[in-house]
Amino acid sequence: MSTSSNKAAAAAAIQVVPVVMAGGSGTRLWPLSRAGFPKQFLVLGGNGSSLFQQAVARLQGLADDRIEVGAPLVVGNEEHRFLVLDQLRELQREPAAVLLEPTGRNTAPALTLAALQAAEGGGDPVLVVTPADQTVTDDTAFAVAVRRAVHQAADGAIAILGVKPTRPETGYGYIRTDGVAPELRVVRFVEKPDAETAQRYIEAGGYSWNAGMFVLKASVWMAALERFRPDIAAACRAAFAARATDEKFVRPGKAEFAAVPSESVDYAVMEKCPGVLDIRMQELDAGWSDLGAWDAVWQVLPKDGDGNATVGDALVADSHNTLVHATSRLVSVVGLDDAVVVETPDAVLVASREKSQHVKTIVARLGQEQRGEQTLHRKVHRPWGWYDSIDHGPRHQVKRILVKPGAALSLQMHHHRAEHWIVVSGTAEVTNGDKVIMLTENQSTYIPLGEKHRLRNPGKVPLEIIEVQSGSYLGEDDIVRFEDTYGRR
Repeated sequence: MSTSSNKAAAAAAIQVVPVVMAGGSGTRLWPLSRAGFPKQFLVLGGNGSSLFQQAVARLQGLADDRIEVGAPLVVGNEEHRFLVLDQLRELQREPAAVLLEPTGRNTAPALTLAALQAAEGGGDPVLVVTPADQTVTDDTAFAVAVRRAVHQAADGAIAILGVKPTRPETGYGYIRTDGVAPELRVVRFVEKPDAETAQRYIEAGGYSWNAGMFVLKASVWMAALERFRPDIAAACRAAFAARATDEKFVRPGKAEFAAVPSESVDYAVMEKCPGVLDIRMQELDAGWSDLGAWDAVWQVLPKDGDGNATVGDALVADSHNTLVHATSRLVSVVGLDDAVVVETPDAVLVASREKSQHVKTIVARLGQEQRGEQTLHRKVHRPWGWYDSIDHGPRHQVKRILVKPGAALSLQMHHHRAEHWIVVSGTAEVTNGDKVIMLTENQSTYIPLGEKHRLRNPGKVPLEIIEVQSGSYLGEDDIVRFEDTYGRR
């Protein structure tokens, strides 16, 4: 091919920006999903990748000779920013930007921030928008459907992905279409129906589950939002104009974003489009699930001859259609049918599969009682590594701490506790008052109450230590930070 032909082909390529919505809390998958480590960052299947990582990889796989896929835009929560970066780097992917919402305002404002960011520099790419917490078992079929949607969006249409119903599901919204695939036009959107109505949809045909995935140009989204919800558009523009940028992190103005009306993409725009704007649907037959509750997790996992699905160290006897998910110990069940059992080091859930959507009521009670099990696991991830609170009692607590190569905790002090550090593996650089010392395996040191201190890993392998705290108060809020690599206070 000549140089001029190469240039012509490049000019004809459709520019695609993947947009991954990673701001959900996943309360219905408690106790595995917590506010501090929600379901999109969990590994729920056997491929070793989190749901978020799977979403990013699927969208990068859309590229072909007509479609150029750029770096992903991620919209998420300020508290999860380092989880996003860590999981992207595990994929060896750098984001175009990570848009950090100071407070949740649902998906319409989130998509608007992404559209404004994608249009920076005068471009008008096609946005392929997906939640971060879904699964697809057939990546090839997914790519075929989304590429068709990309071509429709490049011509100015709004394209949405719809899934052929396999059961009268009451937990999903539905899309009514007419025409012949792949040129299906959306007639109307239908809210989550009751069981009788869902059964009628299945029998009538022409209805699909709403997968919550949208494909459209940034300019098309902004024009539709200006038409149907100019208040959201104006408020988001104001928040974006007041943004602060810190390398890959983009933070909209906090006060301005708090004033943005909270609304979903469907309510704000999509449900108003049929008969007004060109909105199409592509059928997605790729083993899709949104994993909205433990019942959905059971449905997508491999099962034995009795319909039981197990993850981790689990033994099942005389049971049928039951899910057992073990994370830290042996879990055995006998004589359970249509049940869910989920074990973590600090909490156990036992529920009817049919009622698994109602786990969120337990999470709400945990919040009302201000219990930590709502927010954090016993093992807590931090930008420098993680800590695991392996024992605690009156006036003492024991933690395993892992520090990544080259990483460091903040320079800090505590008003109410002293700490003993024992190196298990790796090399530790310890700042203790005005002294800096190096410790290796089996060596230890003592940090007196009120002393400035810092732990750093200067090595090329992970540093693991045991920390023994003692004092009158051992809460995580007893930290005074003087310096911090990660901008925490």
